[in-house]
Amino acid sequence: MLAITLTFSALFSLMFLVLGSIIGWIAKEYVIQRDSKFIPMHPEMFDEHGNIIPDEIYALRFDNPEDFNSSEGPLNE
Repeated sequence: MLAITLTFSALFSLMFLVLGSIIGWIAKEYVIQRDSKFIPMHPEMFDEHGNIIPDEIYALRFDNPEDFNSSEGPLNE
């Protein structure tokens, strides 16, 4: 009886491992195909008609200098 139980346990474990691998592979392929069609776009990449702007879009990054004082400047005179 123990041999039959161990045999069926091993066969079911192997069967579910293979079945889970196949389902996981199919799900992975579905997610990759679905996500490759969706490209997130920012609103500044569109013109007034909703078409993508064909020009290059540049990004600027301003670093705060260490000696920056927010109380100084043309707006605080």
